[in-house]
Amino acid sequence: MRRFFKIYRILVAQNLKRIMEYKADFLTGAVSFLIDQAVGIAFIFIIFSQIPHLAGFTFEQIVFIYGFSQIPKGIDHLLTDNLWCVGYFIVKKGDFDKYLTRPINPLFHVIAETFQVDAIGELVVGIALMVYVSGSVNLYITPLSVALFIVVIPFATLIYTAIKIATGALAFWIKSSGFIIQMVYGMNEFAKYPTTIYSLFIRTFITYIIPFAFTGYYPCIYLLTGQNPLFNIGGTVLISVIVMLVALLIWHKGLSAYESAGS
Repeated sequence: MRRFFKIYRILVAQNLKRIMEYKADFLTGAVSFLIDQAVGIAFIFIIFSQIPHLAGFTFEQIVFIYGFSQIPKGIDHLLTDNLWCVGYFIVKKGDFDKYLTRPINPLFHVIAETFQVDAIGELVVGIALMVYVSGSVNLYITPLSVALFIVVIPFATLIYTAIKIATGALAFWIKSSGFIIQMVYGMNEFAKYPTTIYSLFIRTFITYIIPFAFTGYYPCIYLLTGQNPLFNIGGTVLISVIVMLVALLIWHKGLSAYESAGS
């Protein structure tokens, strides 16, 4: 256990050193994410400049959902972004071998190796948007609802992480799965808006197949209406656990099938 924490401290120190050495990269990444968020918010403004409501939701409610959706995504981006590298080139180049030579779980090693601090921009924007419109929406505020809303955030984050683990692990079989990660992860855009604006097929898909709806819409519906906490909050917890267990199963199966594939 001491060796485990020693290695972890070394990895954290390496991350901090890298961040300090590449301040320009950090600033560039942070600015790019702020621009991306600005475009998303501008899109909402454009929609509501033409209509007063969207599927029964006001502008402020949509912004609240949009803002919250950035929080679990931002936490996942901050802590687990190195999983993209597994899918794109670590396995393909045979560099995954180094994760098997240290007395630490390979998955944890991959995750802890890199922090993407430019993700702080996503978190700041998400929190700022929620605070900005909180006085304009009729939130269901009780000690229990606030506690549940806070508790649900790490579980919503797990959904993002689990999807990256599962799709990244496909590289153990096909050598490069970056395009699959990109394709599946890109569906998180659906989580920024109410599922009721989509067709039945899309609603079902992003709720039960690739469950991004539980990373934004459903938790927010509970705080906006106080309705159905068993599904909106409990469902998020249950779905996140199931998706993570499936992802870990795929990861371990893939790990057993891994063969070094030097370029």
